[in-house]
Amino acid sequence: MGTRALNNRVKKIKELERQKAELEKAIEELKAEIKAEMESKDVKELNTGLYVIRFKEVITNRFDSKTFKMDYTELYNEYLKAAVSKRFSIA
Repeated sequence: MGTRALNNRVKKIKELERQKAELEKAIEELKAEIKAEMESKDVKELNTGLYVIRFKEVITNRFDSKTFKMDYTELYNEYLKAAVSKRFSIA
């Protein structure tokens, strides 16, 4: 693949990434409108006939690795495992 073809592909990627960002922004704006509507009605669930929309608090328990690392550094280091991956980037 030549330089021109590579440049064209990168341009296409950049354009698609721009479109993706615009779509993600539009999606978040629509979600924010729905959430505001639900909050104004003080409801956690709405049934539209086609969809059931839920916006409620969910509690999860997560391991606090940062605090564990500070409190038990040696034990933390014993359980570290190296991971190999590849990163693709365009600058």
